[in-house]
Amino acid sequence: MNEETSLFQQIALIGLGLQGSSIARVAKREKLTDRIAGCARTKSTRDKALELGFVDSVHENPADAVSDADVVFLCSHIGSYGAITEAIAPALKKGAIVTDVGSVKRAVIRDVAPHLPDGVHFVPGHPVAGTEHSGPESGFADLFVGRHCVLTPQPDCNPDAVEKIRQFWQHAGMEVEIMDADHHDRVLAVTSHLPHLIAYTIVGTVSDLEEQLERETADDKTSIKTNEVARYSAGGFRDFTRIAASDPEMWRDVFLNNRDAVLEMLGRFSEDLAALQRAIRWGEAETLESLFRRTREFRRGIIEMRQAGTFSTTEPNEKE
Repeated sequence: MNEETSLFQQIALIGLGLQGSSIARVAKREKLTDRIAGCARTKSTRDKALELGFVDSVHENPADAVSDADVVFLCSHIGSYGAITEAIAPALKKGAIVTDVGSVKRAVIRDVAPHLPDGVHFVPGHPVAGTEHSGPESGFADLFVGRHCVLTPQPDCNPDAVEKIRQFWQHAGMEVEIMDADHHDRVLAVTSHLPHLIAYTIVGTVSDLEEQLERETADDKTSIKTNEVARYSAGGFRDFTRIAASDPEMWRDVFLNNRDAVLEMLGRFSEDLAALQRAIRWGEAETLESLFRRTREFRRGIIEMRQAGTFSTTEPNEKE
């Protein structure tokens, strides 16, 4: 795509961490825009973004970043979206598109849409791709390749705006789907949010257990050595620790803004966990083996769909 056919003359990125910097790298590689303006809270992030060269200008004030933008990507914590949108609204030009990368959609629509002026189009989006890393140096153009992106536009959204955002993510290598916002939030509650909650819980439990064991055996010659639990962690636990390394502020916002769907899925998980506990207690071998066979087949299906790559948080990890 050359300059004459670029999707946007100028892109603005609010947040220059993993997702924002990856979007910028895609836009430059695919020549999807003529200019990229970035916004970050901290000077160190702004300086690093300029040093890495994936933005043409950086701004502390989000309104300055969006003043000439054809499309604005909200790439910060979803809890900040409302205040950011209120701040940039007067600076948005008519015909501009505002989109985002958050893994909660109904709350984003609630917080963003009321602040947007007439003539500005809102296309909520969620590129389901990420890593546990954060910061401007963590981004890379291939982050989105082979992954799915979900768009949840409202019924009255301008179809041309939706199509432009679809094209952007397709150029990034993603398969794009249109979905109802409530349905999206329920699906992500079980595929992303619940696993993160479980990971945080398991790692917290192990951390507490290690401290307890060290206290209980402090005067014993056979005492457990410092970090012994961590030292002998098997692969499964290491996977949990990678997930639990994700940005705490980001995931705090996710759970608070998708609480109904998360609590629904957590209740279902708790029931299944109780059934599994009962099967172990009563030695129900067939029940256990049946579950493990079924889940193994599910895993194979994920592999066949090419969605079993490296760890993915599905949410922007922003530390500015």
